[in-house]
Amino acid sequence: MDRSFYVFVIAIAALVLWRRTRSFYRPIRGDGKRLLYPILFMLPGLLLIFNSNVHAPFYEFLIAAAIGIILSIPLIWTTNYEIRDDHLIYAKKNWGFIVAFLVVIAIRFELHHYMSTIEPQTLAALFMILAFFYVIPWRVVSYIKFRRLVQLQTVRKV
Repeated sequence: MDRSFYVFVIAIAALVLWRRTRSFYRPIRGDGKRLLYPILFMLPGLLLIFNSNVHAPFYEFLIAAAIGIILSIPLIWTTNYEIRDDHLIYAKKNWGFIVAFLVVIAIRFELHHYMSTIEPQTLAALFMILAFFYVIPWRVVSYIKFRRLVQLQTVRKV
């Protein structure tokens, strides 16, 4: 298997973990729409499924989406926000998130290794679907959790 795949995934995972641990100490500014940006950044990657070299039955895309949704559950459980003494909203310190995130990455590596007989373009499209379907629920639920705290904070001020 190509080492560049592992280097790329590890670099992205390290970047996500670095940003996430930094967010423990920095308030979330604005209305929280930044929580949804990763979904927008991933949209161009979905064009992989329209590549003429991708040959996968529809049910394989459904399975990839289902696995993605299942992998989002631990990330959803471990992502929470809190209002601190300075009346700003922060991501709650939760090292369980880091463990859950690393487990999700390990599962993706194992799936990639298991499915290595599939042609590279098809494999990339399936993994893009998988990633998209664990990022969407995780980020949307995170946004909803954040907005609830914003509303609670607004009610307390009034």
